[in-house]
Amino acid sequence: GNHTQPTFILLGITDAPWAQAPLFGLFLLIYVITLVGNIGLMVVVWVTPSLHTPMYFFLTHFSLADACYSTVISPKMLTGLLFGNKTISWAGCVAQFHLFALFATAECHLLAAMAYDRHVAVCHPLSYVTAMSPRACWQLVACSYLVASLSALIYTGCTFRGSFCGPRRVDHFFCDASPVLRLACSDTRGAEAAIFALAAANALGTAAVILLSYGRILRAVLGLRSAPGRARAFRTCASHVVSVSVFYGSLLFMYLQPASWHGSRDKVASVFYTVVSPMLNPFIYGLRNKEVKAALGKSRRRM
Repeated sequence: GNHTQPTFILLGITDAPWAQAPLFGLFLLIYVITLVGNIGLMVVVWVTPSLHTPMYFFLTHFSLADACYSTVISPKMLTGLLFGNKTISWAGCVAQFHLFALFATAECHLLAAMAYDRHVAVCHPLSYVTAMSPRACWQLVACSYLVASLSALIYTGCTFRGSFCGPRRVDHFFCDASPVLRLACSDTRGAEAAIFALAAANALGTAAVILLSYGRILRAVLGLRSAPGRARAFRTCASHVVSVSVFYGSLLFMYLQPASWHGSRDKVASVFYTVVSPMLNPFIYGLRNKEVKAALGKSRRRM
């Protein structure tokens, strides 16, 4: 039983006693801002009829995924920093990794759907209403979650299918594939290859859609004669580009490298896409967006 369902110990971000309290305060603040920002953005979109458009429909699901996978990671990390309780059961480790993989993969596909939406809006404005109908939007979101669910099942199966022995100390602040696989007794090369291939298919496939969409957007915008029109088109896409850069930069660094290259730098990259990126997205999409700021102003005046 101990070999198949052990209790793991998450070593956390650092083992320095003097750093536990400052890190707890910092990450608690980030987590609260993440929840308030993402849930607040969803509520503003839901209660404002002028924001009931495809772009904001995708944005609410993106904020939901942000809030969910941040919640999967942060509470356990905060508990370890505050109380020093860094143990996690086998079932808890499986559940944490599975939910993290599901929402992180869903975000990749939602970002691709948002890029496609911007491509249609800029390059094919006359057919935008038909191409991005409510049914089409729901189909894109449903496909994102379906692909993410199937991918998460495969990731989880590859990571936890073997037996675990020896020291059960996971050198990370959450149960991720690479640090967990290092504790396996059996040969993990096949599992690592499968995870790498599927992660590459998800990350590079959605990145290709995003790059292709923005390549066509850039060509269409540069062809506009009106300077205000070009500025408006760039402003429409700027928030999405910033979010994609932060999320994909750390994600690609983390998962598209050979297993032998993984080390302490993984924790830094993981902090960016599990903690920092979900906090920044409401500011990137909300405070830089005139429509959202106008809706917030109206809500504040009504309150």
